[in-house]
Amino acid sequence: MNNLRRPMPYLTRSGLRGVLHKFRTIMRGAPLIPSVLLVVFIVSGTLAPWISPRDPGIGTLRQSLDPPIFQGGSTECVLGCDLQGRDILSRIIHGARISLVVAFFAIAIAGGIGVTLGLAAGYFGGIVDALIMRLVDVWYALPSILLALILVVVLGPGLLNVILVIGITLWAFYARLVRAEVLTVRQLDYVALAQVAGASGFRIAVRHILPNVFNSVIIIATLQVGGVILFEASLSFLGLGVPVSVTSWGQMVADGRQYVTTAWWLAAWPGIAITLTVLCFNLFGDWLRDYLDPKLRQAQIG
Repeated sequence: MNNLRRPMPYLTRSGLRGVLHKFRTIMRGAPLIPSVLLVVFIVSGTLAPWISPRDPGIGTLRQSLDPPIFQGGSTECVLGCDLQGRDILSRIIHGARISLVVAFFAIAIAGGIGVTLGLAAGYFGGIVDALIMRLVDVWYALPSILLALILVVVLGPGLLNVILVIGITLWAFYARLVRAEVLTVRQLDYVALAQVAGASGFRIAVRHILPNVFNSVIIIATLQVGGVILFEASLSFLGLGVPVSVTSWGQMVADGRQYVTTAWWLAAWPGIAITLTVLCFNLFGDWLRDYLDPKLRQAQIG
């Protein structure tokens, strides 16, 4: 019974110090400004209903096209209001939530399909490899945005459909990357020892090979977050993304493009949010690649 009352090691004060020290060690050398902006983006998307100043879908016509506060606007709408009098800042915060949801689930779908097929192609080889890689070649030959537009037209617009479309569109990159990694890893001695020990092909692929290629998958997923956000914004801009009733950055840019000369803030602020988020994720992904690749770390130390 005494053991049941004993706190878990990482919940004690010394355990928390150890976790924080390890986190600081890992983040040492990470790009400061992109990391801070990414934290702001993630926190904003996660806590949007509680931290946004106003409801993003409700506005007042008396505040229609109110300018930002530094151009004489009211303190109620720091970044200005749109044509319906809705607060731009609140809409950007809620748009971050949509971008976060789309990026997370679309990459999970693309990674799940691509890693599974790439693992099968690289490990089993033969006819399995030939069939999967020919499918990858065909997928690469199709323009991504055109393929996505066709799928959205077939499935119809909507948040879930946009996530599925983006995930289905991007899986081939993961499959090719994982296959190349598996072809190298399966030649190592511990894989041969597992085969001699009588382990099944599925067990070897999942327990012994997959963990050794997972770092590359994490790096590519991080680098693709910015591209997925831009992809979703492009579909929303074309009117084939999330529904109009759902606040998204792409939809905000599309709504504001007609007022660029008279109300620049309608399209400028969501455009800046998209640009900064994509840039920060790319910079953070570059750092993560350098951190997780021991060869690059040794080259930097040398």
